[in-house]
Amino acid sequence: MDFQLDNNLPIWPQLLARMTERILTRQYPPGSKLPSVRELALEAGVNPNTMQRALSQLEANGLVTTNRTAGRVVTEDERALETVREHLAQERIAQYFAGMAKIGYDEQAAAALLAQRKERE
Repeated sequence: MDFQLDNNLPIWPQLLARMTERILTRQYPPGSKLPSVRELALEAGVNPNTMQRALSQLEANGLVTTNRTAGRVVTEDERALETVREHLAQERIAQYFAGMAKIGYDEQAAAALLAQRKERE
């Protein structure tokens, strides 16, 4: 799996976003053990401390738990997963409307374009 990082942006938030996506898309299913910090850092091509920071934030966000003997495990709390999924959806909606505003569409017109696209599918 490729992390596809942008060197012009801070790395750990990008790692956090990629790991969150992997969890929400169930590439790492609920209850599954995550690879070690070193394995993930090697895969991403980053310093283990940078990956550790992203994993610590995943834990703070309630997406993983740390078990001293088993390592990090993806939460099985579907409510926590849905809360994060909803938060990301709201962020992406806000980004969409902000981008559309930059090119001259108000929210109503931007929403109408989405509805038109949905009808064509």
